[in-house]
Amino acid sequence: MPAHRETRELSHSAAQMYALVADVGRYQEFLPWVVGTRIRADTETEMTADVLVGFKGLREQFTSRVLKVPGKSITVDYLDGPLKMLHNEWHFRPRAEGGSYVDFYVEFSFKNRMFEKMAGQMFSKALHKMTSAFVTRAEAIYGSNYSDLSGSNSSSATSTA
Repeated sequence: MPAHRETRELSHSAAQMYALVADVGRYQEFLPWVVGTRIRADTETEMTADVLVGFKGLREQFTSRVLKVPGKSITVDYLDGPLKMLHNEWHFRPRAEGGSYVDFYVEFSFKNRMFEKMAGQMFSKALHKMTSAFVTRAEAIYGSNYSDLSGSNSSSATSTA
């Protein structure tokens, strides 16, 4: 099962990064392959959302439950769609020097093992592109003072059968 973990040190606050990630309804504006979203229910601590993903003529809809701890974490669990399972977590921690650490983890498996094998070959590159889209979006929303304070991100990708 493919899995990916990444931590970034950012100049934007934990609260700002939390707000950006929690704004699922705007994902199609900046995330690659996301072509639409629909928020079914939303409270301060929980959301149910559909995300429509498209790539080269293929379109699939995912439904997820999003658990939110305002300013601190977001946990996403898969409810329905073409996958067997999907789990991802975001954790937002303030840095003493200002800015934040953003920890991201995702794991998933397809119902179809052939799709999983194909996705695993592009998995790390695609996820890095998506996490970078959040960083770019932060700069666009919160100002051009953005910098990835670590110079590069620390990340690891693992795949288990």
